[in-house]
Amino acid sequence: MAESFKYTGKKGKGGELHQLPSNENEVMTTAQGCPVSDDQNTLSAGPRGPALMEDQVFREKIFHFDHERIPERVVHARGYGAHGYFETYEDLSDLTCADIFQRKGEKTPVFVRFSTVAGNKGSFDLARDVRGFAVKFYTQEGNWDLVGNNIPVFFIQDAIKFPDLIHAAKPEPDRAFPQAQTAHDNFWDFVSLSPESMHMIMWIMSDRAIPRSFRFMEGFGVHTFKFVNKAGEEKFIKFHWKPKMGMQSVLWNEALKINGADPDFHRRDLWDSINAGDFPEWELGVQVFDQEFADNFEFDVFDATKIIPEEDVPVTIIGKMVLDRVVDNFFSETEQVAFCTQNIVPGIDFTPDPLLQGRNFSYLDTQLKRLGSPNFTHIPINAPKCPMRHFQQDGHMAMHNPKGRVNYEPNSWVTKEANPRACPQHGFKSSSEPMSGDKLRYRSETFADHYSQAIQFYESQTEIEKKHIQNALTFELSKVEHLHIRERVVSHLLNISDELANAVAKGLGFQAMPDKAEAAMTPRTNLKVSDPLSILKNSPMSFKGRKLGILCSDGIDESIFKELTTALKAEGAMFEVIAPTVNGVTTDKGNYIKGDQVIDGGPSVLYDAVAILVSDAGAKKLAMVPEAKDFVMDAFAHKKFVGYTASAMTIFDEVNLSAKMDAGFVDLAQADSSEFLKTLGNLRYWQRQP
Repeated sequence: MAESFKYTGKKGKGGELHQLPSNENEVMTTAQGCPVSDDQNTLSAGPRGPALMEDQVFREKIFHFDHERIPERVVHARGYGAHGYFETYEDLSDLTCADIFQRKGEKTPVFVRFSTVAGNKGSFDLARDVRGFAVKFYTQEGNWDLVGNNIPVFFIQDAIKFPDLIHAAKPEPDRAFPQAQTAHDNFWDFVSLSPESMHMIMWIMSDRAIPRSFRFMEGFGVHTFKFVNKAGEEKFIKFHWKPKMGMQSVLWNEALKINGADPDFHRRDLWDSINAGDFPEWELGVQVFDQEFADNFEFDVFDATKIIPEEDVPVTIIGKMVLDRVVDNFFSETEQVAFCTQNIVPGIDFTPDPLLQGRNFSYLDTQLKRLGSPNFTHIPINAPKCPMRHFQQDGHMAMHNPKGRVNYEPNSWVTKEANPRACPQHGFKSSSEPMSGDKLRYRSETFADHYSQAIQFYESQTEIEKKHIQNALTFELSKVEHLHIRERVVSHLLNISDELANAVAKGLGFQAMPDKAEAAMTPRTNLKVSDPLSILKNSPMSFKGRKLGILCSDGIDESIFKELTTALKAEGAMFEVIAPTVNGVTTDKGNYIKGDQVIDGGPSVLYDAVAILVSDAGAKKLAMVPEAKDFVMDAFAHKKFVGYTASAMTIFDEVNLSAKMDAGFVDLAQADSSEFLKTLGNLRYWQRQP
């Protein structure tokens, strides 16, 4: 048996580190398996001589390091993933022959990658942006990739415009900024010349674009797909992911401060929740409709800039997804995972959506560029968990070439194991649909209504959410240098809402309103308000999965602290102790409470609500600490609930909050902790909104 080694830290005669046998570590080897005797010093000609080219250990190590980076994704570069499973609720064989939906209670492995769209790998998490929501199902009949977003519509209708959209949204090429944001001339110039983008603009300027957590956002398949059963019967399908803990977003001012305090906020939240056993869950729902509905619906169901309101076609829940395992290695899994919209399985099929058709081509092409080989399916995170049998061979990094002499088809050899054949009975078959028409470049007239659903989305929001959309548009357009671009955007807003257009124009200081943009089709004003389009109308009314920040000082009331934290744990909520020093605090009974954050590293923006548990002496000290004052003032400004004890009034007085205290402030010496937790289920005290 080979001995293993560890370093002693003692230097030998030539300065090299001594190594002693140890039973604690395995022997380090090169990538070729050759045991390594010294990984600290390059082979050289004498103690102070030049390095030798024959040092294969150094050459292999530096060679690999030099090639560690692969091209980042052009879009969705900043992502984070996790493993889990999907559980089918019922047998859906009447709808689809997809194997994953044939057996009630069956669990299928999944890998999910969440992402922002515009920023690079090193950008921050809380950008105002669409979030990618891509799920790879490792089914028994191959991998199915449901490559969606947290917004159900898109900016464009035809994939030929995708390069232009992304070029416009990315940093401007002459200056290479701004990063991870659309608040610049190029983006708004593009969308103001593309009326089809106006519905998506409403979504991305809403709170949907700044989610509190991956765990608290919806996901959508965006496009219309098909379910096909064994009899060949077809239904149209739209996919929805519904978070079990409800939706939640942050305020824009919070997002700015979170990005400064913790640019990995979403990553850390997902990592921490899974490792704490608080596994994120979503239910998968489908809108199912037939050709007759599609023919009579006000909009084209193949138009990716449109939704089907849930009031028109209810979402039927068919299963749930649970993320219960973090990755072992970020690069090998999250970075190398390759999603392709073309990856479907028997029982699921495409539709003529022109954006989907273009994605089916583009994604496969992208993976070849990023991962360097058509054999990216050999990488474990991408490999199916069912058997693979085909005659594809060779290429860079081929791991699984076909065995035997046969590498073509048809052939007359009879070796069953290494001679697969197509199976007309069980293999994937595209659904049949009649097609006719001239070979032309055109946009269907059924895609021409660009404003009606933008109106519906805006009017479906609460007054608070409408104000946030107004503020977001004002902020973004204030960063646009050219007046004619700002005016052109407002001219489109006049087709959506006079209230919205006037609020933005006022915020931008317009001297006169522009003319209303000409509409290709007169907008409908009779679409009904759809409550599922609002976040606040669908509040979870629970603090489960959320986090309370507890600002503490020495001498705090231990009984109140214990009662509060016990109630939080019972609720399934989390908490962190923010202390003057990293060492934590001592209670009024002399017991020690460990600190999780130092006051200047744990601002209130990182928490869903706060509690101020301090002693008289501790409050006097904290009242002189700028970060402690910011903690309280930001919590108030961001409409958060504030639990406190009487000693906290010293801090409130210092920041002139005492006279402004409202029903969002709860005296924890007077209120029962369970009642406080019930109050926190409202998530924000919106009545504080000016």
